[in-house]
Amino acid sequence: MTEEVVVQGPLRAGSPLRTPRAAAVAGIIFSVLLIAALVLLRVSVPAHPAVPGAWLTDSRRRTTVAIALNLIPFAGIAFLWFVGVVRDRIGEREDRFFATVFLGSGLLFVCMLFVGAAVAGGLIAGQAQPGPPAGGILLLGRHVTTLLLNVYAMRMAAVFTLTTVTIARHTRIVARWLTFAGLAIALVLLIGAGTVAWIELLFPAWILALSVDILVSRSRAAAGGSPARPG
Repeated sequence: MTEEVVVQGPLRAGSPLRTPRAAAVAGIIFSVLLIAALVLLRVSVPAHPAVPGAWLTDSRRRTTVAIALNLIPFAGIAFLWFVGVVRDRIGEREDRFFATVFLGSGLLFVCMLFVGAAVAGGLIAGQAQPGPPAGGILLLGRHVTTLLLNVYAMRMAAVFTLTTVTIARHTRIVARWLTFAGLAIALVLLIGAGTVAWIELLFPAWILALSVDILVSRSRAAAGGSPARPG
C-alpha cells in the first residue's frame, strides 16, 4: 500500500515560492540610491584638498556626506534583492559556474561598499570633537575609502556586469542592446576605475536600464500569458 505524506502548513511540499512583484523594482531603487550617494560624495568632498580634513569644518558638507553614507546601506540591500530578481528571471537555465561568479562578485561589491562607507563614516565621526583634524589619519582613511569605493568595488561591479551579460546573452532574458552596453561598461570599469572621474556612475545607470527592461518584459508576459523572451 502506498502511503501519502500530508504536509500541514501554509506551504505544501513542492510548492515554489513566488518572487514578489515589488522585488522587480529593487534594481531601480538601488540605482537611484547609489547614484545619489556617489554624486553627493563627489560634490561635497574636494578632489585634492590642500589640508586633509579642512573641509570637515564646513557643517553643510559634513551633513551632505553623512546623508550620502547613510544611503549606501539601503542601496546594498536593494542590490541583493535585484540579484534575486535576476536569478528568478534565469530560472532553471542557471549554470553553476556563472551563478558562482555572479553571486560572488555581487556579494563582494556590496561588502566593499559597506566597508568603504563604514571607514569614511568612522573617520568623520572621529573628527566631531573640537580641535584640529588629524591630517595623517584622515589622509589614510581617504585613500582607503577611495580605493574601496572607486577601484575595488567598481571592478567587482565590472565582473558582475560581465557575468550578467554572458548569462543574458545565452538565456535572452534582456534586450540585446543591453548586453552590448553592459559589455562596453564592464570593459570601461575594468580599465578606467579609479582614474576617470564620474565613471562609477555607469554601473548603476546600466542596472537602472536593466531593471526597467525586466519590468517591461514581465508586464508583457503577464499581459500575453507567455514569456516575452523565451530562452
